[in-house]
Amino acid sequence: MGKIYVFLADGFEEIEGLTVVDLTRRAALDVVTVSIMGRKEIAGAHRIMVQADELFENLDFEDADMLVLPGGMPGTLYLGKHAGLQKLLETKMKENCPISAICAAPSILGDMGILEGKRAVCYPGFEERLKGAVVTQNPVEVDGNITTSRGMGTAIAFGLAIIARFKGDEEADRIGKSVIWG
Repeated sequence: MGKIYVFLADGFEEIEGLTVVDLTRRAALDVVTVSIMGRKEIAGAHRIMVQADELFENLDFEDADMLVLPGGMPGTLYLGKHAGLQKLLETKMKENCPISAICAAPSILGDMGILEGKRAVCYPGFEERLKGAVVTQNPVEVDGNITTSRGMGTAIAFGLAIIARFKGDEEADRIGKSVIWG
């Protein structure tokens, strides 16, 4: 198993990014937080300071088993404008690498045409940006190699869906019960 890369930018929604990291690490998955800001210190949307594990420019992502995009503002805008991340998303889509996005971040995938014909969800108000997607109101949608989720309140369900992809429903249920989910 390779790595799950969670991309962080100033203004990311802390709950969405860090819940994924917390839950997947509880499931013993190899998760790396990656700053796209040129420095490891990232200021979340609510001024919570986080130190990323690595800088984008220091990695080649050859071992990526999943890319994760948290939402939040202006974090989503920074992720969407980062040329290196755009190229990485395009490359990994061609390799059928799983990509996950929550809240406003599915709009990045929609803008790139990645959601064409797929079931997807996002934070209310971003639906128009999910170009070509079949938009639902479910907390999480998993369609092929794409997982999307609606926002902070669905972050646990989102993290558990990522665990289920790699370790199965039984492990996701075990982790969910351990954090008193559901």
